Amino acid sequence: MFKKYTTLPKQIQAVQFTDKNKNQVYNSLTGQHAADFENGKPILKVKTVHGDIAIVRLGDWIVEDAEIGTYYPIKDELFRSQIEGYARRCPGSTGDEKGE
Repeated sequence: MFKKYTTLPKQIQAVQFTDKNKNQVYNSLTGQHAADFENGKPILKVKTVHGDIAIVRLGDWIVEDAEIGTYYPIKDELFRSQIEGYARRCPGSTGDEKGE
């Protein structure tokens, strides 16, 4: 019933949300977003393409959909395993990530 398909490569713009850059990331977002706290830690709430509000936690990556003006979070582990070129562009990378 289900068939396998391959998606076309697409270049994305993303930033990792960290305690060090949280204010800078918040100020760079456009569209609907809000800063909040969860268990005493900063989080961001961003509007997705589906109109839902997604929670971005410290360590997550925020991917921008510039065509629509929305964002979506990706967990760090998933970003590292699926984003080509991660190891080449990120200081401190071990080089074990896909794309290296």
